[in-house]
Amino acid sequence: VERGHDVTVFDKRPSATMPAKARMVTGDLGDAAALRSLVEGADAVYHLAGFADLNAARSQPLETVHANIVGTINLLEAMRVQRVQRFLFASTVYVYSREGGFYRCSKQACESYIEEYARTFGLRYTVLRYGSLYGPRADRSNGVYRLLASAMQHASIEYTGMPEDIREYIHVEDAARLSVDALAPEFEGEHVMLTGPSPTRASELFMMFQEILGRRLQVDYRAPDPSGSGHYSVTPYAYTPKPGRKLVTTHYVDMGQGLLRMVEDLHREIERG
Repeated sequence: VERGHDVTVFDKRPSATMPAKARMVTGDLGDAAALRSLVEGADAVYHLAGFADLNAARSQPLETVHANIVGTINLLEAMRVQRVQRFLFASTVYVYSREGGFYRCSKQACESYIEEYARTFGLRYTVLRYGSLYGPRADRSNGVYRLLASAMQHASIEYTGMPEDIREYIHVEDAARLSVDALAPEFEGEHVMLTGPSPTRASELFMMFQEILGRRLQVDYRAPDPSGSGHYSVTPYAYTPKPGRKLVTTHYVDMGQGLLRMVEDLHREIERG
């Protein structure tokens, strides 16, 4: 909206934070007729919907397939019928990994379908592989939110992993700006990585929590299940034939400032009960 685009948001429930100039449409990715009507006349479609909770997806493979794979194909078919060619898809850095469980499987399958639609029907796509997101309007499906909420409510954290585990956290506002940048023609046919500017160890993240909250936290590091936690420790990368191009910005939200804003939001939530 800020860059002059006419934006329509499609979601199951109305959003309380819609920009004034954006249009809200409620519906479901399973409704083919609604999707055809939705995308008619569009210049581009961003697909950010689906099952995004990696942990929940580990025990819900069928639901993950329906939400992520079938939902994506329904949207691609609606675009094909309406001759909409520009598509930007929210994927994950876990497609590089052997971790990530059924969530990773679903995103890998979606990327394969998108690439095949490009070969067969001329789809002009960009795959956006997001790293570890954090920021306002998060919920318990977000890792930083869960950890920070526990720190604020109980002065303790249970973390499955080791102090040396590394993530490249990216604030949602930075991710949103870069996602709009990726609409440029130079990113067509590309797989773009959107991660933070620098790696952060788990121990460093929890130290930031302590300093922001002004209290000592009890951190209980728990060994991953022998069958795998579903999360990587240092890098998501395993061998992959589809390397991605990293998109970065020199103007980014400082992580301390980003966490402080999350603390303020969580404090209001806790006060409301």
